[in-house]
Amino acid sequence: MLEHLGDWTRTDYCGDLRTEDIGRDVVLMGWVQSNRDHGGVIFIDLRDREGLVQVVFSPQVSGEVHEKAGALRDEWVIAVRGKVTSRSPETVNKNLPTGEIEVVAGEVRILNTSKVIPFLIEDDINVDELLRLRHRYLDLRRPFMRDNIITRHKTVSATRNFLNGAGFLEVETPYLTRSTPEGARDFLVPSRLNPGEFYALPQSPQLLKQTLMVSGFDRYYQIVRCFRDEDLRADRQPEFTQIDLEMSFVREGDIMNVVEGILKSIFSEAAGIEIETPFPRMKYDEAMLRYGSDKPDTRFGLELEDISDIFRDSQFQVFSGALKKGGIIKALNLKGRAGDLSRKEIDDLGEAAKSLGAKGLAWIRVSDGEWQSPIIKFFSDKEKEDLKNALRLEDGDIVFFAADTPHIVNMVLSHIRLELGEKLGLIDHGKFNFLWVEEFPLLDYDPAEKRYVAMHHPFTSPREEDIRLLDEADKSGIRSRAYDVVLNGVEIGGGSIRIYRKDVQEKLFKAIGLTDEEAQAKFGFLLEALEFGAPPHGGIALGLDRIVMLISGADSIRDVIAFPKTQKGACPLTEAPSPVDTAQLLELGIKLDVKEKKK
Repeated sequence: MLEHLGDWTRTDYCGDLRTEDIGRDVVLMGWVQSNRDHGGVIFIDLRDREGLVQVVFSPQVSGEVHEKAGALRDEWVIAVRGKVTSRSPETVNKNLPTGEIEVVAGEVRILNTSKVIPFLIEDDINVDELLRLRHRYLDLRRPFMRDNIITRHKTVSATRNFLNGAGFLEVETPYLTRSTPEGARDFLVPSRLNPGEFYALPQSPQLLKQTLMVSGFDRYYQIVRCFRDEDLRADRQPEFTQIDLEMSFVREGDIMNVVEGILKSIFSEAAGIEIETPFPRMKYDEAMLRYGSDKPDTRFGLELEDISDIFRDSQFQVFSGALKKGGIIKALNLKGRAGDLSRKEIDDLGEAAKSLGAKGLAWIRVSDGEWQSPIIKFFSDKEKEDLKNALRLEDGDIVFFAADTPHIVNMVLSHIRLELGEKLGLIDHGKFNFLWVEEFPLLDYDPAEKRYVAMHHPFTSPREEDIRLLDEADKSGIRSRAYDVVLNGVEIGGGSIRIYRKDVQEKLFKAIGLTDEEAQAKFGFLLEALEFGAPPHGGIALGLDRIVMLISGADSIRDVIAFPKTQKGACPLTEAPSPVDTAQLLELGIKLDVKEKKK
């Protein structure tokens, strides 16, 4: 039954045929999407990478070929030789790019068969993701998944074309490098030739790309795989891809201009979308004040208001008590939409706030001129008046309050803001709103470790006027030269101007609690390189997976990666990770001491 391809050569992709091809003899190859017998004439939807086309098998053309077509089943692999013809007007499919034509088959070769597939090769399927990943080769045949992978290719191609044209050099950095555990956990690789010693898979090419700047290469880029052994979410993978670049003799604006050019090219070439540049810029402090987030979704309003000053001397202990402990009070006024939320929905928002660490979520609803809320009785007349003016309260408004530490208040209300935006249809999903967030704090105090930690990474430069503050006990006010690019509330890239002087880099290492010996052991080669004429430099890493996810409208980066891992870091297709032979372990000098997993 099965046949060889023989001397046949494909002339066209199925999805590329159009009316201008009418009359041409073509050879097509692909998979059977469906088989329909209409009164003796058999219609096959033949699919390949570029789409599908209808193929007609008529007994009047060839009885033998028609008989073979009757045996075809879904996902069989075939080759067809035939002529492109126009469809009759009543059979035109306007929803299909090839819907005005069909191919009348003169010959067919059955190249391979297929088992019954576990799910349909269609977009609108309700299938467990684990099953999709177990049969990823089938999942990738679906148009949505196929298009995502093609979009990813176009994104990489557009990036390379732009950067090559802008004078950047693509330089590969090693995957086997040393462990520098100052961020997420490393993936470690044992060295057979150096028993007891380990490589680490790179979390980022950060130190090596800075070293390339010392080498004088001036403009570097790399489409690079990175690895982090961390807990996973929908937008996280243990291995991911960065658009990584570094530039010498630049300031923040120079790097931002390049990034905007990259993204403009990507959106144009990969999605046919023209975006406006330059992107707006917002300082970190303003973003936190207005949105409670350093990656705000600016497609809609609904901004936070700090009302702490109104309740400094309040008799309402929930508010005044939070302020006395160094906290803040913020409010979110949902203008004119009080009637759109039921009491249950309000209570659900309160439960969501508690799940994020808040003690609760206070609220006030204004209806027919009356304020409705369990907390109204605790407010003085002046507090009510000040609140009304500050929040511009009107009939039909509903206000949500959070009083706690700045971290909890901002986290809770930014979450509530996004939830309300989705629930009430405030977000225009057809928009692509870019934003630069800049001037982050350089350091953040970690009470658990009782030390300052780098908010981005310890190679980020302080603002020049703040370098002196590295020697002070209180380092919370030091501003960095870091910047993130945000798209629709998702951080798609982060970068900074780097420290290029050894004395400043040593100061920062001391500021985060590293001794001279620890700094030398972990980063000695960088410190030495900085002594040999290191230029001022900076760069950024863009998350390729996240960019493609947002362009494609996918819900998870797993849908834009050909062979992703699950949230437990496993590959259902290949069953990685997997045990290895004892002999392999002995060769590496490794003995396992693994506790049995609890069932």
